[in-house]
Amino acid sequence: MGIILGENQYGKAENRVVRIYRETPRHEIKDINVGSALRGDFTAAHTDGDQRKVLPTDTQKQTAYAYAKEKGIASIEQYGLELARHFVDDYEPVDGARIEIEEYAWERAVVDGKEHDHTWVRKGQEVRTADITVEGKGEGQKTWVIGGLKDLVVLKSTGSEFHDFLEDEYTILQPTTDRVMSTSLVAKWRFTTTDVDWEAIYPAIKQIIVDTFATVQSLALQQTLYQMGKTILETYDFIAEVKLSAPNIHHFVYDLSPFGLENNKEVFNADDRPYGLIQATVTRDDAPDAGPAWTQQMAWLG
Repeated sequence: MGIILGENQYGKAENRVVRIYRETPRHEIKDINVGSALRGDFTAAHTDGDQRKVLPTDTQKQTAYAYAKEKGIASIEQYGLELARHFVDDYEPVDGARIEIEEYAWERAVVDGKEHDHTWVRKGQEVRTADITVEGKGEGQKTWVIGGLKDLVVLKSTGSEFHDFLEDEYTILQPTTDRVMSTSLVAKWRFTTTDVDWEAIYPAIKQIIVDTFATVQSLALQQTLYQMGKTILETYDFIAEVKLSAPNIHHFVYDLSPFGLENNKEVFNADDRPYGLIQATVTRDDAPDAGPAWTQQMAWLG
C-alpha cells in the first residue's frame, strides 16, 4: 500500500482590513475580512518540511494590507482579482489562488440633520461576499468570480403556505394556508465574465431577492428560492448559476388561552432551533463548467 499527499492548499484566513479614504474632507470607508489560499505543487513542504516553494502566510497577510493602499478597494470583487492574479502571476510555484472576502457595510452618522463627513454607524442588514479563484499562467489563465451575501434576515407575516405534504405515523405538523415565513438567507451567484459593474450589480441582485421573497405567494420555501434564482438568471445573462441556502426560522402562534386571550396570529414564539434548512442551485442548462469556482478555502472541513 502506497501513501501519497492528496489535495492541499495553504493561506491566511480572516485578515480584517479597514481602508479609510482621506483625499477630501468627506472620508470614505471600506471594511472587509479577507482570506487567501494558494494552490500548487507543495508536496515537498508536506513530506520533507522543505519550504523553498512556500510563500509564508504572513506574506499573504501583508500583501492584503498593502494592496488595500496600493490598489484600493473600489469593490471587493476587483480587489480580490488583483490579489489572486498577483499570487499566481508573480510566484512560479503558485498555480492557483483563492480569495474569499466579506464586506461589512457602514452608513454615515447624521448630526444636526446632516450626514457627518467622518463618522459612521455600522449597518447590520447583511454581509456582502465575494469568492475569487485564479488558475494558470499567461494566456491560459482562467478566472472565476462568485458574488453573494449572507445573514440577510427577512420575514413576511402572510403570503406563505405549507400543505399537501407527505405524512407518516410520526407527522404531527398541521397544514396551513397562512403562516409567517422568515429566513436568514445565504445567496451566491457565479459570473461568466469579469467585465461587470460590481458596485451596481450587487444592490440590483439583492433587490431581486427581497422583491421575490415579498411578492411570491409561497407554497414552500423551496418555491421561493427557485424563483429568486430564476429571476436573477433571467435578468442577467452573464450569471451562470445561483446557489441559495435558507434556514427556516419558524414562528409558532403562542397559546394565550390560559389567560383568556384570543390570539389571532398576532403573538408568536420565534424558534431558532431546530430549523429546516432549504438549499437549492438554480442554473442555466448551458452554463459553462464551474471548475474550482465553488472549492472553498475550508471546503473539506465543511
